[in-house]
Amino acid sequence: MTVDLATTTEGSGPPLVLLHGITEDASFWAPVVPLLTPWATVTTVDLRGHGASPDGGGYDLEDMADDVAATFGDEPPLVVGHSLGGLLAVVVAARHTTRGVVDVDQPLALGGLQAGVQQAAPLLRGSGAEFEGFMTAMFASMQGGTPDVEAAALAVRRRPRQDVVTGIWTPLLDWSPAELDAFVERTAAAVTVPVLSLHGLDPGPDYAAWLTARVPTATVEHWTDDDGADLGHHPHLRRPERFAARVREFASGL
Repeated sequence: MTVDLATTTEGSGPPLVLLHGITEDASFWAPVVPLLTPWATVTTVDLRGHGASPDGGGYDLEDMADDVAATFGDEPPLVVGHSLGGLLAVVVAARHTTRGVVDVDQPLALGGLQAGVQQAAPLLRGSGAEFEGFMTAMFASMQGGTPDVEAAALAVRRRPRQDVVTGIWTPLLDWSPAELDAFVERTAAAVTVPVLSLHGLDPGPDYAAWLTARVPTATVEHWTDDDGADLGHHPHLRRPERFAARVREFASGL
């Protein structure tokens, strides 16, 4: 059962949908939107349980993807997602008609993430202070080369809700590695549109081969600072002009 999501649409041109990360909301795309609207009709979405959107009866990833697809108009969009939104963008493309996907800093090889989340399960399901402490530490670990002042400005805007996070992370917390792998393999196999997998944190030397073996239409890019340091978990905010230009280039080939 889908949830009616809060959305904002502006600009003109082919449709483009922006999906935010976990604990965040559509406003995190604000620096990028004005760079996209001159050539695209941009819809920013608050996912269920985030921002101005209502809670769902649960946080199944496929249900959340269906929420997003229910916001589409007649023309299939390019779906651009960051972190959780990147994973959802891929799930959307596996279940609905899209023109393509841009997945920002969310590797689809989820086994390593699952191991870390399961190790932290007592904190995630513990007291409010334990949960909040884990989330703070997790985002700090993904800061990369993001300056402290920028990372702090993002941190104060996040709204970590324990029920939402643990609900969305049910596959990581409660599924077996085999069950999670089966979900990833089934989802990846259903994606036939072009995918740009763009990372501010190094996904590892083997990731491009892993992903393209499962999604042959995928291209993997790892962006760094001039000195070779990782940009961090929000490359689209660290380099918004470069990001918007790359998305436009990618969209022009669809």
